[in-house]
Amino acid sequence: MTARADIPGTALPAQPALQDQTVMAVLVALSLSHLINDTVQSLVPSVYPILKDSFHLDFGQIGLITLAFQLTASFLQPVVGFVTDKKPSPYSLAVGMAFSLCGLILLSRAPSFGVILVSAALIGIGSSVFHPEASRIARAASGGRFGFAQSLFQVGGYAGGAIGPLLAAFIVVPQGQHSIAWFSAIAFVGIVVLATVGHWYSGHLAMRRGTPRKVAAVSTLSRKTVVWTIVVLLLLIFSKFVYMASLSSYFTFYLIQKFGVSVQTAQIFLFAFLGATAVGTFFGGPIGDRIGRRAVIWGSILGVLPLTLAMPYLNLPMTGACAVLIGLVLSSAFPAIIVFAQELLPGRIGTVTGLFFGFAFGMGGLGAAGLGELADLTSITTVYKITAFLPLIGLLAWYLPKLEGDRAK
Repeated sequence: MTARADIPGTALPAQPALQDQTVMAVLVALSLSHLINDTVQSLVPSVYPILKDSFHLDFGQIGLITLAFQLTASFLQPVVGFVTDKKPSPYSLAVGMAFSLCGLILLSRAPSFGVILVSAALIGIGSSVFHPEASRIARAASGGRFGFAQSLFQVGGYAGGAIGPLLAAFIVVPQGQHSIAWFSAIAFVGIVVLATVGHWYSGHLAMRRGTPRKVAAVSTLSRKTVVWTIVVLLLLIFSKFVYMASLSSYFTFYLIQKFGVSVQTAQIFLFAFLGATAVGTFFGGPIGDRIGRRAVIWGSILGVLPLTLAMPYLNLPMTGACAVLIGLVLSSAFPAIIVFAQELLPGRIGTVTGLFFGFAFGMGGLGAAGLGELADLTSITTVYKITAFLPLIGLLAWYLPKLEGDRAK
């Protein structure tokens, strides 16, 4: 074996987890691919101002674009997770990125609103294929360092989500809709990297074939408690992702209309918010390990209430600072919620993860569509005055049980 495995995109050794550099090569490649995947998907809401002007769209139609992307990811992601649980597909990641590439090219040339919806749906399909299997491969390449592997994998995704608006501001806005096709080059790089990762994972599966599986743990909670807790967690997901959808989809319009800033300036504010969500997501899991996931869930969702209530009444600098704090605090809830749910049903990791990621995508899409209609009927400012109360749902965290694996006593 050579040391060349530390470079994503080069040939990865077929002996997984035998050398640290081999494990790191796979994890870095997955993180890079996650960055590419989420950069592509974040371009969709980032170019909304351009599409709105070019096609004379109202806010309801803008919401439908988000819905087209989110629902394909929402409905397909649990299905993909379930299928690959039963039959792992090493090269499905490259296929998923190919869907995203097609969506980008179609979006750059879309002549009508209907074609825009199709292109957004294709990008959503690519995202739904990518996440479940990439997360599984990250675990396989972790060498037992599961938390580290997932953190490194997720950082790439949130970094990509933050980079997208900057690329839109400095490339797509000046050059126009056709320049979206330029980003197909990075999607192609993603296909190459993921094909290499798929080759590594194929070898990993061949080596592990025939190894007996461990017996899954069983929850000590009653069925009624488990069901009620799942409902509470899903309501908390609803609160978080509908409010986050209001910012990711309409924050630029809010800044442009209320403060008269340029599209580029609004995109920079959006980048700051999305960057804060990346930081909050990265630290949410480790903080939950230290102080307890129940405490993180409680504090992150209910804790942003003063900020969300104040934001519609602040000036431009304070609005930007408030959005950054909201992104930082509110985003820390999601890792804690996912791990809490996995501990609730310890023998169904894939099912639980697919359910919650799918529900999160779906709520984001439905929220964006509904809030777009509300903005058309009232105003963008009214949207933020109403959604400001969503963090009150965080009070339901009081009903979450104290699990044995949660250190908060």
